Amino acid sequence: MKILAIGSHPDDIEYGCGGTLIRFAEQGHEVYLFVATCGNFGGSPEIRKQEQLNAAEIIGAKEVIFGDYIDTQVPMNQELIQRLENEINRIKPDLIFTHYPDDTHQDHRNLSTCAKSATRFVKDFLFFEGPTTQNFNPNIYVDVEEVITKKQALLSAHYSQVEKTNIKDVAITRFMESTASFRGIKGRVKFAEGFVAVRYFLDIPDNKPADIEVPEKFEELIAKEIKEVKKDNFTKQTKVKQKTF
Repeated sequence: MKILAIGSHPDDIEYGCGGTLIRFAEQGHEVYLFVATCGNFGGSPEIRKQEQLNAAEIIGAKEVIFGDYIDTQVPMNQELIQRLENEINRIKPDLIFTHYPDDTHQDHRNLSTCAKSATRFVKDFLFFEGPTTQNFNPNIYVDVEEVITKKQALLSAHYSQVEKTNIKDVAITRFMESTASFRGIKGRVKFAEGFVAVRYFLDIPDNKPADIEVPEKFEELIAKEIKEVKKDNFTKQTKVKQKTF
């Protein structure tokens, strides 16, 4: 199975679906990351690109694709839609993740809208949440309790951004754990990631019983059974008569 995660900035994907991607990669599935910008508005683009590559290695991702768009200026146009379509046609993913469209960051909104158009022929397509997401009500949950430490390591790999939450003394790792705990409560587990499905096909295991072999001459079998029943009844009647004499 191939999974493609689409994010605007380094660390967006890790926050939104990093735990789920780790679980997929650990099971041998191929994970691909498309990162639209190098996050130059939040620091050195060279550093942020390397941080993204380091995080991808922790995930076990097969490839990272950098869009090289300017931070805060991700467009919503045909060019970006076509760019995403080209990557989708090349990778042929079975499942795609991206930002939820109701978001206070314009890059997230624009990329989400373009991704929704570009993924219109992909079967499974889910939205993830981030710190700036609004009005997010998940209808799919993934248990990430066993990989929560790895998810913290993913975000810590973006070391230049860990403290940049605009909340005093609250690091992004704490942000993430609080979100995972809240989604876990909703999903009845300790830690979870929540998603909103645009499309999601439920895989129903094929555990039906083995087919019963039917003889070619079914009528002959029935006739034989009827004959045996008649014979058995005759024997019983004979025994009863013998007892009466």
